[in-house]
Amino acid sequence: MGLGVGQIELLVLLAALLGLAYAGIQTWLVLREDEGDEKMREIAGAIREGAIAFLKREYTVVFAVAVVLAVVIAVAFGITSNGPALAAGFLFGVAGSALAGAIGMLVSIRANVRTANHARRGSLPATMAYAFRGGSVTGLSVAGLALLELIGFYWIFNGNVPDMIGLLFGASLMSLFARVGGGIYTKGADVGTDLVGKVEAGIPEDDPRNPGVIADNVGDNVGDCAGMAADLFETYVVTALAAMLLAYLIGGLAAPANALLVQFPNAVLFPLLVCAWAILATIVGTLFVRMRAGSTIMGALYQGLGATTAIGLAGLYVLDYYFMNGNLGIFVATAVGLVVMILIVVITDYYTSAKYGPVHKIAEASQAGAGPTVISGLSVGLESAFLPGIVIVAGTLVAYAAAGWYNGYSSSPDPYFGLYGIGLAAASMLSVTGMIISIDAFGPITDNAGGIAEMSNLPKEARDITDPLDAVGNTTKAITKGYAIGSAVLAALALFAAYTFATASHWGQPWGAFTALLTLSTPLVVVGLVIGAIIPFFFTSFLMNAVGIAAERMVFEIRKQFRENPGILAGTAKPAYGRCVDIVTVTAIRQLAVPAIIAVATPLAVGFLLGPVALAGLLLGVILAGFPLALTMTTGGAAWDNGKKFIEQGNYGGKHSEAHKAAVVGDTVGDATKDTAGPAINPLIKVVNTISILFIALIVAHSVIGI
Repeated sequence: MGLGVGQIELLVLLAALLGLAYAGIQTWLVLREDEGDEKMREIAGAIREGAIAFLKREYTVVFAVAVVLAVVIAVAFGITSNGPALAAGFLFGVAGSALAGAIGMLVSIRANVRTANHARRGSLPATMAYAFRGGSVTGLSVAGLALLELIGFYWIFNGNVPDMIGLLFGASLMSLFARVGGGIYTKGADVGTDLVGKVEAGIPEDDPRNPGVIADNVGDNVGDCAGMAADLFETYVVTALAAMLLAYLIGGLAAPANALLVQFPNAVLFPLLVCAWAILATIVGTLFVRMRAGSTIMGALYQGLGATTAIGLAGLYVLDYYFMNGNLGIFVATAVGLVVMILIVVITDYYTSAKYGPVHKIAEASQAGAGPTVISGLSVGLESAFLPGIVIVAGTLVAYAAAGWYNGYSSSPDPYFGLYGIGLAAASMLSVTGMIISIDAFGPITDNAGGIAEMSNLPKEARDITDPLDAVGNTTKAITKGYAIGSAVLAALALFAAYTFATASHWGQPWGAFTALLTLSTPLVVVGLVIGAIIPFFFTSFLMNAVGIAAERMVFEIRKQFRENPGILAGTAKPAYGRCVDIVTVTAIRQLAVPAIIAVATPLAVGFLLGPVALAGLLLGVILAGFPLALTMTTGGAAWDNGKKFIEQGNYGGKHSEAHKAAVVGDTVGDATKDTAGPAINPLIKVVNTISILFIALIVAHSVIGI
């Protein structure tokens, strides 16, 4: 198709605006519904107040840090050089990720009570459709905002992709803060509330007599909405920009390496075209999310995902035909990303859904006590990393070979085209990002709806609708985390390749000269690999400890209120909900610093002290260790949670049985892994890679040991 660069940019811009417009329409449709009776509005108001208060305090801290870092970036790269561009991009990356998180949360805290009110009408399909509509606002907002920033900065910087690295780093850092802060809050509140309420006091989940119940419901929003939206905004930006940066850097090499842009002139902009088509696919896909007679909740959600995937795949073929010369190798490389996504979704569903063996195994083990429950859950989590790892390996090899043999089979694939193929595979996963986020955001909305229904004493018929929606929502959240981690690995591999090209360029040597140093016979590579491999574990230890600290303070506060005011459990006195909200808010904010310092300072210290070769090893180590650790934690944690829910459905003794008490203990362990530590590894991987690329020019010039 004979479109110029300006016309392609316009198409991408229109797609971004369309996504935001559709999100606006969905928001209007969500907010026009009734909030229910006075009791429901009171509870929802308390949740909303706590969530907004936390977000304000968190964002105040984050933006103060961001301003300081922006000044550092501007000064470090020279006021008259590209320092201002990098600093501006950094601030917009932080702001975009923060805005995506805020939009997701603000819609969720208004859709929750309306979903509960929908449930009173007795229609599961209608309630499910409404909750998904609330989730679709987050999905389309994140995709639209991310694409708007990408095309806007590409246009402002006149196609100079390296100047956009600041945007990439800002989005990654904000995502890290949002995941860490929101994760500590939500799981500290959840664990403390469950341990005292369900295990010690024997009262139901979301019982209004529990002083921590409002903090728990607030946590669903600040962690699973704001944190998730910020995280996937960053995933969207980083994944697309990684492929663009790789194409740009390869195209800047001397001949014949720069044949990529000769063969495919639109290679740099192609990832944004994929993103643009993804928004159209998501909008159409939302129309297919409907429960028909005999269908299930998950089946309805999968209908939308299936439709989005099919439309996305058709769009990739059309885009390849018109903008990439109809090259079969390029199409296969992009299609690989969708295949990887499908397989990861299926595998994650198997390990986390109450329909399958792994969750049943954990529930059965709960009959023997808390110890076997924890051991069984660890076993499931560790096993769950194997198949996704094989899928990522296979997808990487196929994408590399398909794009590398772009001009027909030869003795070996062209490495430059092959690496670009890996970037395209990662970018093509964006074809379903809007739908995946919509399905994820469905989870916390239904979770909160169930809590509001319980606290406001809605009829059993309403809980019979919100409970199955909540159970499915737990699985959808796990699927999203698996998707985000899988795309993070592919994006990180593309970023690593970009790092090697950028290093060689600033070193003034051919790319092959630098990559030839990256062997195990080079001690600095081994040193970097070891340091990189231990970072995710060291990082995770602080997050797990932070959740423990927050949960401990919650436990003490709830016990204190029960002890000092017996009327709370008797139902004659109202708990001091606000004290629990304040405790977990302050704790989460205070625990932000150390994990962020680890993510930012470690690669800079290794780069400036040991040099770019050691830093390259570190980047690979973080990817290789972080990927299985993140999957083990997120999938295993979700399996623990659904094992508990499987027992609550009446299996192995049901609620209040000894098996249920053991399952609650397993769930509390899984809470910290699946919603705090595991998901935070995703932005950790990206932060480490992006800050390395951002500072590589200074590292090459000023490292102590040198290359």
